[in-house]
Amino acid sequence: MDVTNSPHVVVLAPVIARWRAQGHEVAITARDFAQTLGLLERYGLDHTAIGRHRGAGLAAKARGLAGRSRALARWARRHGPFDAAVGHGSNDQPVAARLLGIPSTTTFDYEWATFQHQINCRLARAVVVPELLPAERLDRYGARGKVRQYPGLKEEYALADFEPDPAVLDELGLDPAQPIAVVRTPAEMSAYHRFHNSVFGAVLDRLRGTQTVVLPRTPQQRETIGAGLIVPERVVDTQSLIAYADLVVSAGGTMNREAVALGTPVWTTFEGRLGAVDERLIADGRLRRLESPDQIELVKRERSDADRVRRDPGLLAALLLP
Repeated sequence: MDVTNSPHVVVLAPVIARWRAQGHEVAITARDFAQTLGLLERYGLDHTAIGRHRGAGLAAKARGLAGRSRALARWARRHGPFDAAVGHGSNDQPVAARLLGIPSTTTFDYEWATFQHQINCRLARAVVVPELLPAERLDRYGARGKVRQYPGLKEEYALADFEPDPAVLDELGLDPAQPIAVVRTPAEMSAYHRFHNSVFGAVLDRLRGTQTVVLPRTPQQRETIGAGLIVPERVVDTQSLIAYADLVVSAGGTMNREAVALGTPVWTTFEGRLGAVDERLIADGRLRRLESPDQIELVKRERSDADRVRRDPGLLAALLLP
């Protein structure tokens, strides 16, 4: 299993647990990017850190792809043999797997990451995506005949057994009697998100002075957030924080869908091309698109477990095996 970004830890952890319960041996490699390594440690998942993010430009990504793929192949030769390789949108692992003759599976839920999918879809034996994403949208990437689909959102599987822990509120000094907002910064390092998000800065300004927790992706983002907002010094229990929040605003995808799965009101500030999953969530009223910070109203909400959708992670575990 190759883990290249922090949200993937939450999605893949229950899959790994079920494989191990079935008697499979699972080795985990990880890229040093965002909070990926910290989250793996928080989840108690032993892993080998290999490589880091090389930057947002396509040339930098190409150099990173070549270098990390070779490093993964060298690692696999020393620690194998392996019967399968699985990653969430990882490009490096399918290249390494092809070099070593290992069948691989890729999974994702956003179809417009063109550079990424031209590689992982073509090299993988299986491409696992939600039913909300039309399979024909992936034909351009060489995925025809490889697509396996699951109902609902991947977060509904990842969080199926999850129950929020109020300890995160004490850790961050939050008063549960007062409104709480959670904000996730844009994925500025992603090739599909290489532009300034004009709404996001205004959102931060509107929420300054409230109980708003901002979760930056990079040290550079952390330095530019400014005063009047809560910025954790280390990795926190993000899913519990979202569950207790009254509002989530995120420019990314996974945190938005975690909020949907946990029944927390959520706004997206993503300015790229919407994927099929978000299109459906917006159409169904489960996700709202933020066009102006004036739309935000931070008030206490009634929490209800009835708003949650839980699905069996065993289905994902089965689909992801090549």
